[in-house]
Amino acid sequence: MLKRSFDPSIPERMDVPQGVSEELIKDLQNLVSLNRRFGSHRLLLKFARRWLRPGGDYRVLDLATGAGDLPRELVLWARRHGVRLSIDAVDFQGATLSIARDHSVEFPEISWVEGDVRTFEPGRRYDLVICSLALHHFSEEDAARVLQRCAALSLRWVLVSDLERSFLTTCGVWLLTQFFYRDPMTRFDARISAERAFSMSEFTNLCWLAGWRDFERGRFLFSRQAVWLERERL
Repeated sequence: MLKRSFDPSIPERMDVPQGVSEELIKDLQNLVSLNRRFGSHRLLLKFARRWLRPGGDYRVLDLATGAGDLPRELVLWARRHGVRLSIDAVDFQGATLSIARDHSVEFPEISWVEGDVRTFEPGRRYDLVICSLALHHFSEEDAARVLQRCAALSLRWVLVSDLERSFLTTCGVWLLTQFFYRDPMTRFDARISAERAFSMSEFTNLCWLAGWRDFERGRFLFSRQAVWLERERL
């Protein structure tokens, strides 16, 4: 088992305070492509089909939204299936939110909120809380805090997904960024993400540390793993 490598003094480049730039725009475009091709969208919609019912009206929170493609995909799916959604998409990086907002003018269902996902307090709770590909950005302590926030802000369901650290993940990410996603920010962040990802046992332990009980977990295609809570099955 590869040991997790996390140095808080070396942040991912997308996490460094910055303005809107061509480099950041391209990096977010690459993340959308990676999410579409390698399972993040499919994983989210798998659970949407399981939990959200036609005719229903749901409040959704997306913590660490990044490019905002997951809430957009969820809205597109909801429109096709007669599901009404109101989504708050939260990220600490103002430039990232600005880019996500600019690409979402046709999605009035989504509100964009700048905030720290470890301490975010909107003053209300949500039917569904999601957090995708974010925990590896944090130390173990802070990752547990994010999981605590997810559970505290959810009335019904929580879905948290991320990369699973493994030799296969590291090799796959290296090859993708060597031959296809070669932009410097994407290459650096993707490779360090593979090193910072949690193993499944570590991910499970974080849930216990965060106070989660009666949760489920699973592995998914392309080095994805997820944990979820179901307080109410409709």
